[in-house]
Amino acid sequence: MSVCDDAADLREELTELRRALHREPELGLDLPRTQEKVLAALDGLPLEITTGKGLSSVTAVLRGGAARADGRRPAVLLRGDMDALPVQEDTGLDYASAIPGRMHACGHDLHVAGLVGAAKLLAARRERLAGDVVLMFQPGEEGMGGAKIMIDEGVLDAAGERAVAAYAVHVFSTGLPQGTIVSRSGTAMAASDAVNVVVRGKGGHGSSPHGAKDPVPALAAMVGALQTMVTRELDIFDPAVVTVGSIHAGTAGNVIPETASMDVTVRSFSEEAHRKVSAGVERTVRGIAAAHGVEADIDYVEQYPVTVNAPDEAAFALGTARDLFGGARVFDIPRPMAGSEDFSFVLQQVPGAFIGLGACPADREPATAPMNHSPQAAYDDAVLPDAAALLAELAVRRLEDA
Repeated sequence: MSVCDDAADLREELTELRRALHREPELGLDLPRTQEKVLAALDGLPLEITTGKGLSSVTAVLRGGAARADGRRPAVLLRGDMDALPVQEDTGLDYASAIPGRMHACGHDLHVAGLVGAAKLLAARRERLAGDVVLMFQPGEEGMGGAKIMIDEGVLDAAGERAVAAYAVHVFSTGLPQGTIVSRSGTAMAASDAVNVVVRGKGGHGSSPHGAKDPVPALAAMVGALQTMVTRELDIFDPAVVTVGSIHAGTAGNVIPETASMDVTVRSFSEEAHRKVSAGVERTVRGIAAAHGVEADIDYVEQYPVTVNAPDEAAFALGTARDLFGGARVFDIPRPMAGSEDFSFVLQQVPGAFIGLGACPADREPATAPMNHSPQAAYDDAVLPDAAALLAELAVRRLEDA
């Protein structure tokens, strides 16, 4: 039987696992119940399993049985992230989150189930594997840098030799028809930075602003100036996005506050744009603060770097997907996505590809369906066999070519 046929036979099992994960989402780096479910799902497979020290990760190594003429044991890494989001679910599903304020709104529950499926498919093909496969079950993708911690704990070398390639499949609840597979060469996802600015002035009475140093108009000027800075300093073909998502100031209309603050997200698509926009944010904020006679504290945190697909690996991943599912479902997308991914830390050290998979439910319109991270985001379990088959086949074929 083909890998797709075998994956189809796993659909019920993988759906059950995915829904169990969905009912009990966990946040951040500490995912004990999720880890427990993963270990139970992998039980009985011929895997070398270790768990993380600084996070609830699971690393499983499958040793291939095919001898190589060169005597080497190359390894391929497959990633599935496991953490949920602090979102109150509003889907009405019968397997909706049972934990208030937590939801698998980004589809990581499907990623885990898909990677478990790949493990089962690969274990059944162990004698064909011309090397080893590292299965990376990762906590803390949503802003916690779990991939970097797992790298520091040795996941890239878990098989004994540095992985020659790495792949991750990510589902999308909107924008892509169900079963559509996409990737691209080069930049696939944006870098993400988080910026907190606190403007410090001198409080006073709202009737006498001349006797105070008002931080509010300074902060307001910064918001507008940051947008102008982006449009006037960066190449429109190598852009950046600066969004002020949170502003806080004051307690009453007739009180000039001591401080005003804002939280900002910055997205960029190249190292040059990242350098320009980060320098521009700091220069703009400090310059406006000086002009208003106030001070500004800036906490600029570089969260995730640009996610860059190796050209050969992106082409290989798309070609493999076309062989499995047909060309009508597989596309080389023209532009990167403005989301960010901590799989970027893996791809900084190992060539590989980040691959998108449309998981929009059949009864929703992909163009208007609620997007990832929405309380109404929903994903169709029908794509689980595709995710498992693609990950498994990527590993098999890449080891043959290593």
